[in-house]
Amino acid sequence: MKTYDIVIIGGGPAGLAAAVGAKNSGCDSILILERDKELGGILNQCIHNGFGLHTFKEELTGPEYAARYIEKVQQLQIQYLLNTMVVEISPDKVITAMNGKEGLMEISAKAVILAMGCRERPRGALNIPGYRPAGIYSAGTAQRLVNMEGYLPGREIVILGSGDIGLIMARRMTLEGAKVKVVAELMPYCGGLKRNIVQCLEDYNIPLKLSHTVVNIHGKERVEGVTLAQVDENLHPIKETEEYIPCDTLLLSVGLIPENELSLEMGNEMGKVTNGPIVDESLETNIEGVFACGNVLHVHDLVDFVSSEAETAGKNAALYVNGRKAKEKMHLIPIHHEEGVRYTVPAHIHPENMEEKLTIRFRVGEVYKNAFIVVYFDEQQVFKKKRSFMAPGEMEEIILRKEQLLDFPQLEKIRVRIEKE
Repeated sequence: MKTYDIVIIGGGPAGLAAAVGAKNSGCDSILILERDKELGGILNQCIHNGFGLHTFKEELTGPEYAARYIEKVQQLQIQYLLNTMVVEISPDKVITAMNGKEGLMEISAKAVILAMGCRERPRGALNIPGYRPAGIYSAGTAQRLVNMEGYLPGREIVILGSGDIGLIMARRMTLEGAKVKVVAELMPYCGGLKRNIVQCLEDYNIPLKLSHTVVNIHGKERVEGVTLAQVDENLHPIKETEEYIPCDTLLLSVGLIPENELSLEMGNEMGKVTNGPIVDESLETNIEGVFACGNVLHVHDLVDFVSSEAETAGKNAALYVNGRKAKEKMHLIPIHHEEGVRYTVPAHIHPENMEEKLTIRFRVGEVYKNAFIVVYFDEQQVFKKKRSFMAPGEMEEIILRKEQLLDFPQLEKIRVRIEKE
């Protein structure tokens, strides 16, 4: 059995950045396991620009951003295996994986970093009636077909869901000569970034219908059209608002789910909202020496945030391998999410183990205008910041300082909430 200090599951943006973070923190025995034929993950099919503004201070395409990190990994001589599928991770950090060259293998690790990314929610999760005709794709599958394989999935398109991939594909399909009839969104707000609404829909005069959903898919062999309907405040379709739209393709952009089968099987405690592992300030899960970062932890809106988070995970995994102080005797403070805050990452912290600054990321549950992000230490308000606009599609963050927390040695909980004017 081969043994490494750190084994990273996934060679996408999170896995690459975690490897770089671990190597730069003094750990030399690192292995990345990637199931695809190349490193880079989902970035390889994201040929649009808009990546790297935070990390590299310039605008890059997805493949360009991935190439920067792949180059770093190769320069640092970090080992990686491609076409390698991880099938199991035991709680004592033995990884069972397989590939065509070496067959089934077992790898022992002192620390494991989970960086498997996420997958799209399929049609089966939506309960839309109708047959199963050709022409129904998830937006990410359509993106791969167009950008990497050179196929155009259809000519007349309806997109259900306003996640960022759906918005970007509305523009991409238009540029390839298809006609995007409408983007329909179940919620009363858009699920993507504001810049994507402007650049992908408004700039191309593609209509966005909020509080609408597909209630029927027509066609047996191939999609012939869909029926759209408005929904009420309980998200139930309103019969008299039904409208038939002829089309040959339906793209689904209805949410992302962290790829967490391995995490669950090894016994990680999972967040009910994020569907990812619950972690502390080091991005360490409830299993000692197992860390999580990127979209497997919670779905991010910008890859730059994935990279910075993953580098932190890599650094902390290296500290763990090199004999970090035991956390059992440290003061553990839970972070409570209240009033409009859906979750926080991390979910709890050990102040003694923190760096000087800690970024707490979260998403809100609805659209807020001119509201405040407020933090309480027990009942004492310690932070208040006004935001002119907040929406579920965009991640929010606050920064806690170690010195602040050490001034409250008896602190029982941190509360993060949204308060209106």
